[in-house]
Amino acid sequence: MTSAQHAAETPTSGGSPTAQPPTAEVTMRAIVQEAYGSAEVLHMALIPKPDIAGNEVLVRVHAAGLDRGTWHVTRGLPYALRLAFGIRAPKNPVPGLDLAGAVVAVGAAVTRFAVGDLVFGVGKGSFAEYATARESQLALKPANISFEQASVVPVSACTALQALRAAGQIAPGQKVLILGASGGVGSYAVQLAKAAGAEVTGVCSTAKMDLVRSLGADHVVDYTKQDFADGTEHYDLILDIAGNPTLARLRRALTHSGTAVITGGEEGGSWTGSIDRQFRALALSPFISQRLTMVMATQGVADLEYLAGLIDAGTLIPTIDRSYPLEQVPDAMRYFDAGKVRGKIAITI
Repeated sequence: MTSAQHAAETPTSGGSPTAQPPTAEVTMRAIVQEAYGSAEVLHMALIPKPDIAGNEVLVRVHAAGLDRGTWHVTRGLPYALRLAFGIRAPKNPVPGLDLAGAVVAVGAAVTRFAVGDLVFGVGKGSFAEYATARESQLALKPANISFEQASVVPVSACTALQALRAAGQIAPGQKVLILGASGGVGSYAVQLAKAAGAEVTGVCSTAKMDLVRSLGADHVVDYTKQDFADGTEHYDLILDIAGNPTLARLRRALTHSGTAVITGGEEGGSWTGSIDRQFRALALSPFISQRLTMVMATQGVADLEYLAGLIDAGTLIPTIDRSYPLEQVPDAMRYFDAGKVRGKIAITI
């Protein structure tokens, strides 16, 4: 699809129907935080529009996604992440990574995009009317989904893809177990594992079993009633997004030469969170027949374009629980924090 065709595309929901040229406006509405904390630290403000570097584009954001990483940065937990994002407060006061929108300006070194292109990917401070994004972290938005749907893809879907393919080395015919199958990463992992030809079992709560079935899971385990590690089933690959089981329980559910991939997780201490469990898994792996590993996902052109192709083909469908307008980001964060989200949350701008 050409840039002109993308510029002429009418979104199914969210944002304006066509890309707009740069305006003379020098300020924008944005959600900002001056300190780490709960949803109460987030508030609306009028701030300067960001400048772009040579390898960046300026995106008029039509929708943004709320992901677990953004939650961690807002909270400032675990404390170790503050070494990268700011000791006392975030270096960038505008939260948000996932975005979908229209290119309104391009840097001097940008070659893949032009003003008017409709894009999705990862930017810097996407909970705002405008955000900067590296050319290498954007792709053209699939024409068959809305801005809201496109905005919830990049971080979570790339994480699921890299966990299954690069770290998990998934193969057709394998038995795959996905812990946290109803969440942001899990909802994509179920679909991607099915697309890879695996027999997929999803683990979730009672209230979310219908969602996991609708995503294509062959089997669904209600963790409130059944223990996935009770020894009745063994899996070639386990994707642990939930962050709760011990390494011993993961190993008990694996085949003799199976692989467990640990990503995310909310357990552990305030300083390192679940990272210590992941490092313990890496340290143990060389001494056992099973393979225990982790994934620290990135978002790049190759994966974004691959995911866009699956979306175009109808193989991958973003699942949105709720959409909130920009001014209600604190409410979106509270809902996310409550653990009730089925799939993803979108922010409309």
